Amino acid sequence: MKIQNQYNLQPLNTFGIAVLAEQFACFTNIDELSYLTSYSKTNPLILGGGSNILFTKNVEGLVLKNEIVGIEKLKEDVDFVYIKVGAGVGWHNFVLYCLDNNCAGVENLALIPGSVGASPMQNIGAYAVEIKDVFYELEAWHIADKTLVTFNNKDCQFGYRESIFKQQYKNQFVITTVTFKLSKKPVFNISYGAIKNELDKMDITKLSIQAIATAVIHIRQSKLPNPAIIGNAGSFFKNPTILNDQFNALKLVHSNIVGYAVGNTHTKLAAGWLIEQCGFKGYRNGDAGCHNQQALVLVNYGNATGQQIVQLSHKIIDAVLDKFKVQLQTEVNII
Repeated sequence: MKIQNQYNLQPLNTFGIAVLAEQFACFTNIDELSYLTSYSKTNPLILGGGSNILFTKNVEGLVLKNEIVGIEKLKEDVDFVYIKVGAGVGWHNFVLYCLDNNCAGVENLALIPGSVGASPMQNIGAYAVEIKDVFYELEAWHIADKTLVTFNNKDCQFGYRESIFKQQYKNQFVITTVTFKLSKKPVFNISYGAIKNELDKMDITKLSIQAIATAVIHIRQSKLPNPAIIGNAGSFFKNPTILNDQFNALKLVHSNIVGYAVGNTHTKLAAGWLIEQCGFKGYRNGDAGCHNQQALVLVNYGNATGQQIVQLSHKIIDAVLDKFKVQLQTEVNII
């Protein structure tokens, strides 16, 4: 455990933004975390996989990288297996563990970048599945009280790409472990059209969690840029939810608008479709741009600054609001 000064964070964020942390250290257990948070005069910035963050400036104070690892089966019953995972474990590595051990529930979330610890904070989701669907509990270190607190599903107040850790408890806790409730009897979720189409291409006649994960991986690789090649943080904006009346009015003008029912009163729009209709798919200004396969993904083609990415996001927000009267919100955390 070594505290380093003026540490380059470029390799630790998937946008590949070159900024410096005033001080930086890694922790692998609670004792190290306790010491480092006591050492810091202000609450430190915690990094996991760096896949949902956009740096716009150098970071004052202490930045800590969570490297708590380990995957442990806590218990099981007739229907479920309870798996406790270190927050520093790579998310996709955990998904692979589940596939190898026939634990169902996260196969639709294959190949999502980032760490396990970030998954409940963001309530990550894809292809009609969210973390809250498989979440059991987590342990988190309260920085001020220096205590380890357990949160159950209800405690986390999960919402669409939201949790209590992004709202009321922002920067107050460090998630150390997450326990998932995974099924021994899979219920296959292929309601998202692209998965079914990909399974048909694969000539899958018998569904399995392994086949679904493979289909999801194929889809993601075909549409989303690899952060190791082109800097990005995946979906930059949330899919906006509007009232059905507003959706029906938009549909009269834009007959092919993409929307999905949310309950009886609201419709969720595809942010990528809205952005594409405003002409941003494949757009590039210097090294800041929108991916040419998915307009929802903002990218750094090499030397873009965080401020340039933010400026592009503002331009997109204004264009979508002007054309559709729909307000986009960022999914990525901007620092």
